[in-house]
Amino acid sequence: MKNFKNISKGLVARIGAVCILSMALTSCIKNHDTTPPPPVALLSVIQDSPGQQPLNFTLNGSRVNNNSIVYGSGLDYFRAYAGKRTAAFTQTGGTVVKSDTITLEQNLAYSLCLVNKAATPEFLLLHDAITQPSSGNANLRFVNLSPDNGAVDLAVKDGAVLVANKPFKGYSDFASLEGKNYTFEIRKAGTATVLATLSNKTIAPGLVYTIYFRGLAGATDGNAPTGDLIINAIY
Repeated sequence: MKNFKNISKGLVARIGAVCILSMALTSCIKNHDTTPPPPVALLSVIQDSPGQQPLNFTLNGSRVNNNSIVYGSGLDYFRAYAGKRTAAFTQTGGTVVKSDTITLEQNLAYSLCLVNKAATPEFLLLHDAITQPSSGNANLRFVNLSPDNGAVDLAVKDGAVLVANKPFKGYSDFASLEGKNYTFEIRKAGTATVLATLSNKTIAPGLVYTIYFRGLAGATDGNAPTGDLIINAIY
């Protein structure tokens, strides 16, 4: 399995095209242990809650990360036991920032996002329904994780609106997009007001991408509105 990364900030991860299938086939490997392997899913983690201290991430009380997770970063896809799991973000001293039960289904991929302002953190669990793009195209999804910018559109500069009117925690399905270079704009929904720009991004055929919009309205520091383009899978 290849690591997947955020093109702009070294976030999250990419999964090989046969990764999920390989999990399902694990039991076909011949060995002397007759115990069936436990069902697993793939989970990635994204910390897009502005104002948080560096955090740790645990599943059922077991720490997953090696290095602290800062705003705008996260964890690559890792295997997690399927079923109901207790997911938690904690501060270095152990103070729980957010904890809740999530349900993971066998052989599916997910992204768990920590979102909203630091005083009111929430989870958004996304099912990463990844399929192979058609010839010459990529697949692209858009997710709005900005808590106070209202509904937004994703558009191509001087071109079409690709995704319209997504509120906070709103997201699109993965949709086909011709493989080439683009400058993307994230705009106030239904207007020409640009909140963030992703300039000269290469969308390669055969890849699956997500654009995440994060940040606070009016901020000019590290919490300013911005877009992150990440690769979910490569075929």
